[in-house]
Amino acid sequence: MTTLDASRGTAKRPSSRAWRKLAANKAALVGLGIVATFAILALLAPLLPIADPIQTSWTAIRKPPTWAHPIGTDELGRDILARMIWGARASLSAGLFSVMLAVSIGVPLGIVSGYLGGWLDIVVSRITEAFLAMPFLITAIALAAFLGPSLINSMIAIALSALPIFIRLTRGQVLAVKAEEYVEGARAIGLGPVAIMARYVFPNVLPPILVQATLTIATAIIAEASLSFLGLGQQPPAASWGSMLNVAKNFLTQAPWMAVWPGGAIFLVVVGFNLLGDGLRDALDPRAA
Repeated sequence: MTTLDASRGTAKRPSSRAWRKLAANKAALVGLGIVATFAILALLAPLLPIADPIQTSWTAIRKPPTWAHPIGTDELGRDILARMIWGARASLSAGLFSVMLAVSIGVPLGIVSGYLGGWLDIVVSRITEAFLAMPFLITAIALAAFLGPSLINSMIAIALSALPIFIRLTRGQVLAVKAEEYVEGARAIGLGPVAIMARYVFPNVLPPILVQATLTIATAIIAEASLSFLGLGQQPPAASWGSMLNVAKNFLTQAPWMAVWPGGAIFLVVVGFNLLGDGLRDALDPRAA
């Protein structure tokens, strides 16, 4: 039992060390705080004592901040604070679910392609390189236009655009891991490819994938805002930061607050995810002190 307990303690040390390094990184904690704040507001939006985000008021059109409307109203008299909070649900959902979809497809493809090699690796690599040759946002816009304007379709478009990133990253990590001695040992004792990929390869390629996923969420949020700005994402009257900016551009001199708040929210969330991603990279890097 003593030996078993010691081995368990040893297995826990890398993760606990990573948490300590992450907790000691002030920039990462700031990023985590920003992300958590927006996530909590988005989750609690239906329960918060705020105005109806789609309720119009012809007597409160483009009003500056007041007690009734703390950050002003828009071109239809709708409360901007309520639309900002509900817009966070659209932006964060698009970022999270699109990246989750890209990871759930791209990581298995990258693992199988990198570990098995052969004709499958050639086909997957050539298709991935073809998609990577096209700019991320241009690909997302083209796919969203093909699928049709909606939040769900914009998520699918963003996920398909991010998919080659995770395939290439995972494949490269697998090529390095499968040459390690512990993988060779597992193969020598008769474990099959599926067992080796699940028990030895995947856990060791997971840290860089987590870092890339965190950073890609920030890119996906910008992409969702861009698609909504172009009318390809969340559709009116539902709130979205991108669509709010699309309307606000027509009233920059009369009502600048209409653009300041959604633009600032996009900036803060993207900075938050980037700070958190950089912190995760440092925390999960075994070579870092």
